[in-house]
Amino acid sequence: MTNDIMKVLLTKEMIEQRVIELGRELTQKFEGSEPLFIGVLKGSYVFMADLMRHVDLKCSMDFMAVSSYGSGTTSSGAVKINKDLNEDISGRHIIIVEDILDSGVTLNYLCGYLQNRKPASITLVTLLDKPSRRKSPIKADFVGFEVPDEFVVGYGLDYAEKYRNLPFVGVLKPEVYSGE
Repeated sequence: MTNDIMKVLLTKEMIEQRVIELGRELTQKFEGSEPLFIGVLKGSYVFMADLMRHVDLKCSMDFMAVSSYGSGTTSSGAVKINKDLNEDISGRHIIIVEDILDSGVTLNYLCGYLQNRKPASITLVTLLDKPSRRKSPIKADFVGFEVPDEFVVGYGLDYAEKYRNLPFVGVLKPEVYSGE
């Protein structure tokens, strides 16, 4: 599997250190409240699990499954809710946890969708930000790392449901996803 990786962008140690820092920043921002963390499946689950272990607050979590990619490498532009929340979010501080903010299409849609449910606030946390690919006017409140416009996998990020289990974030060799 690692033979499919062209280069490692973020090592396991780099990710661990930044996740600890993000946990401290969120603890400080939401001190005195009990936020609801919403993980965007499937990519965010590794990041969210590690992040929550470094947040020193009473908090709860839920998950949504939202798609706009399918098995391709570019956004389809159409957003579909595959799994919605299990609880009422009105009046709650919401922290959306995402693996990567790429085109922004999915997260822009999701924020609007959740805003209609009248939460106290919506905060967006992403492990990776790829601003060069942005199509929707959305910005994360907390960013782990900014990454270049390359196809990245690992630490929850996939290509065709593979590579999520890598402990680092790496660039996938183009021949793996181009079929050459």
